[in-house]
Amino acid sequence: MAMATSAHYTTPVPNKILSKLHLQHKPSSACFTRNSLFLSLKSTARNSSSLVPAATSAVEAETQKSFVTPAKLLPFRVGHGFDLHRLEPGYPLIIGGINIPHDRGCEAHSDGDVLLHCVVDAILGALGLPDIGQIFPDNDPKWKGAASSVFIKEAVRLMHEEGYELGNLDATLILQRPKVSPHKEAIRANLCELLGADPSAVNLKAKTHEKVDSLGENRSIAAHTVVLLIRKY
Repeated sequence: MAMATSAHYTTPVPNKILSKLHLQHKPSSACFTRNSLFLSLKSTARNSSSLVPAATSAVEAETQKSFVTPAKLLPFRVGHGFDLHRLEPGYPLIIGGINIPHDRGCEAHSDGDVLLHCVVDAILGALGLPDIGQIFPDNDPKWKGAASSVFIKEAVRLMHEEGYELGNLDATLILQRPKVSPHKEAIRANLCELLGADPSAVNLKAKTHEKVDSLGENRSIAAHTVVLLIRKY
């Protein structure tokens, strides 16, 4: 899955704590809240003193606390998402929820929708939440073959729960084949519907990779997305 970045900075959660968190606090549904995520992290950190080194200064103590501190209510937030999947024969090629005719598709745990995955990560990154791979782990059988619309609807729910709405979204697909232009408007229209956004706020571009590396050799597909979230007043 993809990683996301945001316009604010938080200390990353140690991998050992995240691993223990998934074992002890596995969600029973696709519904998450910021409080449940941060409380779970805080509880795990408190009970895992062997995993978190003792602070040797006031600065380190503040750093250790920062990853369980809820994000500030900023007037706007920016998030970036990236995703890449291998293209293999025998799989459907689904981009933005639209099935694109091609001789190969994305090998993935879910439906492999590279565009929706990266949009989800951009939204989660803007909100300062864990990425798509942490919230919907690819080793969980319940997400096997799942439609990526499930993930994006949850990301949109979290966005509204945090008090934000989409300002605008700019996405770039990178693939050598097939041509995206015949399907571009269908992809954009479906993306607007999933996001509940006006078409003027959603932009989609597609680029080849000039036959360079796996993207240019039709062995993979990638996407970048930037979102601007605006605080609702």
